[in-house]
Amino acid sequence: MQVLRSQRRFAGMGRPAMRKIIEDQLDEIRAAGTFKNERIITSPQAGSVTTSKTKGKVLNFCANNYLGLSNHPEVKAAAIKSIGERGFGMSSVRFICGTQDQHVELENRLSDWLGTEATILYPSCFDANAGVFECLLSDQDAVISDSLNHASIIDGIRLCKAERHRYNHMDMKNLEEILKATQHRRIRMIVTDGVFSMDGDVAPLDEIVRLAHEYDAVVFVDDCHGTGVMGR
Repeated sequence: MQVLRSQRRFAGMGRPAMRKIIEDQLDEIRAAGTFKNERIITSPQAGSVTTSKTKGKVLNFCANNYLGLSNHPEVKAAAIKSIGERGFGMSSVRFICGTQDQHVELENRLSDWLGTEATILYPSCFDANAGVFECLLSDQDAVISDSLNHASIIDGIRLCKAERHRYNHMDMKNLEEILKATQHRRIRMIVTDGVFSMDGDVAPLDEIVRLAHEYDAVVFVDDCHGTGVMGR
């Protein structure tokens, strides 16, 4: 008990210093013009929404609701039906007792639609990107990432021990140079967004795949801004 009390006193002594550090950092962010305030939406997600700071509706260019499904009547009805039948929440992580037949059915249907061997559902693409690189790559490998890839890809790559390379945005000549320079690595993984959400650029996947075949590399595509919206 005495040890615990000492630890609490020590932790308490550091709080003012930590608070000062955080406040200084926030001041720097505000001065740089990069401080972000939440936009509080007071209506369902749609192409136009109301917010706590505007009168009437405003156009919403920020959301990922490309197909307008967030407030679609059929989607809402299915969600209400599911809660009535199965309750709310899984009460566990997937691999303990949080996987239901509905998860497996959706994964199988997505695999059929996408033409893949299998599908694993994550709560978000951010979570998926946080989980994939550390699992698949080691310090014997190299990851080659487009310079404008989404922040979740960058954060996911930071978690793995692979050698990291960046090629200039959609620059296939630069990508090929890096592929040539990393041929001694066990696995080379080329990583790109399918559609770059900030600028709307579409990755030249045909060229990326061609280079991957030529230099025996694998391709990872984050297509969360393209699936169901672009292509056939």
